[in-house]
Amino acid sequence: MHSDLNGFDTWAVPGSYIRSLGLVGILVVLFAACSVSSALAQGGGRRIALVDRIVAVVNNEVITRVELQGQVDRSLDELRRRKVPLPAAEDIERQALERLIMDRVQIQFANQTSLKVDDLELDRAISRIAESNNLSLTEFRRTLERDGVAFDRFREEIRQEIVLTRLREREVDNKITVGDSEIDNYLLEQQDAKVAPSEFHLAHILVRIPEQASPEQVDRQRTRAEEAGARLKQGADFEQVAATYSDAPDGLKGGDMGWRSQDRLPELFAEAAAKLNPGDVSAPLRSPAGFHILKLVNRRGGTAALMIEQTHVRHILARTSEVVSEGEAKRKLVQLRERIVNGAADFSDIARQHSDDGSASRGGDLGWLYPGDTVPEFERAFRELKPMEISEPIKSSFGWHLMQVIERRVADVSSDRKRLDARRVLRDRKSDEAYQDWLRQMRDRAYVEYRLEDR
Repeated sequence: MHSDLNGFDTWAVPGSYIRSLGLVGILVVLFAACSVSSALAQGGGRRIALVDRIVAVVNNEVITRVELQGQVDRSLDELRRRKVPLPAAEDIERQALERLIMDRVQIQFANQTSLKVDDLELDRAISRIAESNNLSLTEFRRTLERDGVAFDRFREEIRQEIVLTRLREREVDNKITVGDSEIDNYLLEQQDAKVAPSEFHLAHILVRIPEQASPEQVDRQRTRAEEAGARLKQGADFEQVAATYSDAPDGLKGGDMGWRSQDRLPELFAEAAAKLNPGDVSAPLRSPAGFHILKLVNRRGGTAALMIEQTHVRHILARTSEVVSEGEAKRKLVQLRERIVNGAADFSDIARQHSDDGSASRGGDLGWLYPGDTVPEFERAFRELKPMEISEPIKSSFGWHLMQVIERRVADVSSDRKRLDARRVLRDRKSDEAYQDWLRQMRDRAYVEYRLEDR
């Protein structure tokens, strides 16, 4: 059940600029009407207070001052929690607005291509978050509200994060290809090294270059990257500089990339990190996405055996077709799950009778799976299951699945599996660079009008 790799989908900018500006005009009138009504209701109509205003137009939608202030507040809370010196107010406001624009562009594309997260899936995700904090769902909700976070707003933010993750998987991760010659070269390198790769804890600043940028635009962004590098050489805090300059999604979190093994970093990063000592910062590095500055926070490893977790999984597949709709396939699995959970039937017997997969004759048994053996949505689902737990119906590019984890184990990578592991490592290495390039393309195709300076 390996991922099918299809070509990129095309996307046209939605709506005309005239229609988007028409929407803006309507919203301005509404905001003004709300302001006047509020003032008159408080007596006399002598003072008019602006309720909200537009700070940016993204395709045919707007971003308001209230939304921007919310993002700024969340970013400031994150930086304070990490004890990062705060950037200038205008810098963090600009970074927060860019983050909102990038998220809005992606969410619009997800909506246009029918990528959604239903309430049941969202509820499961929030329950897992509560469990990871050793809280019941009720206790978790109370904790959020005590901290001033509205539960409904939290739900929608988690829904958006899940959509963005799914979007990256569909548009980037599932479309990365790794050739046999790349695998051969990687295995030769590993054989020569005879040890597991080192791991690096990196922080990162990206100064993005637009697609098909003019020489002047490239020079302007190079100067900006050099300014960031100069501040770092003068002893400025890296996380503060990242929050000020970085165009990467993690910029407002100080650019922290966490621990990454050397073989799962983009080659540009791996080569630069290998030359740094903990605490060192690289000179600006050029890639198709823009200019990068890396800080090596720490390094570890280099001698431990490479141990991989395997999962023993079985599943039931209901394929969709011209005669079997999405709804019918899902309902079928809901009914089968009820029979299994209630003890009326055995999972393997149901799989033999009803699964549309080649594993049906084995009772749906897929054997021991390594990370990367299956498509991301299937792997993500079984990784969240406890042993012997039966999933709700899960959708993948193959159809709808019921799955069950039989057991897990950690094992050294055997010789007959090294090529599969090498393919996964090389895909991971390419993923971040491909994602940044995809984000740049999405941003460049979008119509964005800034209204932040309007007063």
